[in-house]
Order: sequence, then structure tokens, then C-alpha cells
Amino acid sequence: MRLKVVTRSGRELVAGGIELPNGAGVKDLIDTVHKLSKSGAKGFKTALYPSRQRYTVPASGGGKPVALASGKKLSDYGLDDGSSVTFKDLGPQIGYSTVFFWEYFGPLCVFLIPYFLPELVYGVAPEKQLAQTLASAYWTFHYAKRLLETWFVHEFSHGTMPIANLFRNCSYYWGFAALVSYFVNHPLYTSPPENMVYGGFAMGMVCQLGNFYSHIILKNLRKDGSKGYKIPKGFTFNYVTCSNYMWEVYGWASFNVATQSLMGVVFMICGAGQMMLWAAAKHKRLRSIFDGKEGRQKYPRRFIIFPPFF
Repeated sequence: MRLKVVTRSGRELVAGGIELPNGAGVKDLIDTVHKLSKSGAKGFKTALYPSRQRYTVPASGGGKPVALASGKKLSDYGLDDGSSVTFKDLGPQIGYSTVFFWEYFGPLCVFLIPYFLPELVYGVAPEKQLAQTLASAYWTFHYAKRLLETWFVHEFSHGTMPIANLFRNCSYYWGFAALVSYFVNHPLYTSPPENMVYGGFAMGMVCQLGNFYSHIILKNLRKDGSKGYKIPKGFTFNYVTCSNYMWEVYGWASFNVATQSLMGVVFMICGAGQMMLWAAAKHKRLRSIFDGKEGRQKYPRRFIIFPPFF
């Protein structure tokens, strides 16, 4: 079969189309384009390795185009000899685990510089206060936990993301780590009352454990090797669609109770705003998939992320 592959501007990726065996799968198309681009065939300016390629076909009845999944056959999308697909170059890619490593390892180190090397940052070395010591310990625990979850818990639905995300994400995490640490560890900083400090960080550790257990529940949804969306159940998922986000934000709220840090509050608000967008999208997607029609499960009534507010 010969498949016509066009860019979103309407240009043919390969003049005359791409020859594929009958019954070919989406992976065959991806591999063929990779080989052609790698060999320097006419029309290719760079090697289009598999993670850079994305193909879509128009949705039946209009609407958003349908992306071709690597594990399916072209015929599953109604494609045969002479059919056309739209190609998009996703650009240079980088692995999710690599991005997450630098997102989390960076702020872990950056936060500790003003604490351990105050003379380098402030020119003086004042005596450490209770909130400063516990804030550094809590921050270290949080990002060490995130690193361990990246390696041993999280399962990524996509193997890669655009490499530009590495610089954007690191700027966010590293920048806020520097700002929060600078003011929390400042020589003029005054620690809140002990009961507030201990209470805030104790509640923060509860939230850390809640976040970790939520991630374990999400990981176990796929332990049977199945794919596709499932309804998370158990623990606070019985009440909140994005239990992991809820515990994450409440953990930073506890950090801010214990430290009384303005930059910590700004960091929390920025993170919570982004997580609310992700949570709303996930909640909407789960409700549309599990709509209770034609034998499908009906998604239970739940808060999106912040009971009882959202």
C-alpha cells in the first residue's frame, strides 16, 4: 500500500507517498520515515527518530483530529492504499525521567546553599533558627522523595517530551528554590513560635505520606499490564479525583504555616494554579470516558482537587 504523508502546511513529506506492506501498522510507518530521514533522503533536513513523529487523521464527523497510536494497525483508522495522514515534527525530545531528575535534584541542592553557606550568600553566618533547620530538612525530604518516586514509582504514559520543557521546568523549580531559601535562611529572618513550627511541619509530613500513598495507588492501576484509563479508588481518591495533587498543595500550605514565608506562599499559589488546570482536565476526561452509557462505568461524584472548595 502507498500512504500519502503531508505536513500541516500541506507539503508532501515524501513526494509520491510512502510504500508500506499490506496490513502495516502505525509503527511500520514511523520506522520507515525514521529510516528515510536518517539516510538523508530527499525532503528530509534532519533525522526524524520515532519520538519526534506524530500522525493524525481527521475525526469522523469533524472535531479534533485523531492521533495514530503506535501499537495499532493503519487499517484500524480506516487507512488503506492512497489514504492520507498528517505529520507533525514534535522537535528534539528528552526522556521524562531525565527532565524530572533535573527538576528535583536542582532545587534540592539550591535550597541548601544559603543554609550551609550563609557567608557566601549573605556575608555573615548567623546562628540557625528552628524554622530554618526544619525547613531545610523538610525541603530535602520532599525532593529526595520526588527523585525516588521518579525512579521507582512513576509510570509515564509518554516516554519523552520536547527538550525545551527541561529549561522551562528547571527555571521554575530552581528559581523558586533560590527565592524561598534566600528569605527563609536570611540573617534577619525570625522563626515563628515553636508550636506553629512543629505543628506545621508535622502536618506537612502527614501530607507527604498522603501524596506518596496516592502515587502508589496510581502505580497499581497498571500493575496488571493493562492500558487505558481507569478510575482510581481507595484512600482519598474516593472523594477527590486528584488526591496526589491535593496532598501536594496541602503539604506546601503546611510548610508556609511553619515558616511564614511570603515567597513560599507565592510558590504554593503558582504550583496550585497549574495543578488545578491539570486536575480539571483530568476530571473532565474521566467523566467523559466513564459516562455510564452502553455498559460503561459511571464516574462517581467527587471533588476535583480541593474539598470542599473545588
